[in-house]
Amino acid sequence: MKKSIRLYITGTVQGIFFRGFVKENAERHNVKGFVRNLEDGRIEIFLEGNSEDVNKMIELCKKGPKHSQIKKVETKEERFQDFKTFKVLHI
Repeated sequence: MKKSIRLYITGTVQGIFFRGFVKENAERHNVKGFVRNLEDGRIEIFLEGNSEDVNKMIELCKKGPKHSQIKKVETKEERFQDFKTFKVLHI
């Protein structure tokens, strides 16, 4: 079953390779979508793919890379958009 979800990550998440961490793991788990820094210091992540793979990615994003400090994770169910790749977007 397909699943799409948007995450907003708050904490020490910018400038520590968080976007690269998400992209690398998304490609490893065959999840599509995007990740980007927001101007307010949060990270926005859109994930879609098979439910099991997306759920694995959600758990990885809640932990983050080595030097991240996650304070809050907001999730929002989304409509499936059929992304073809996973991209790092820049504001």
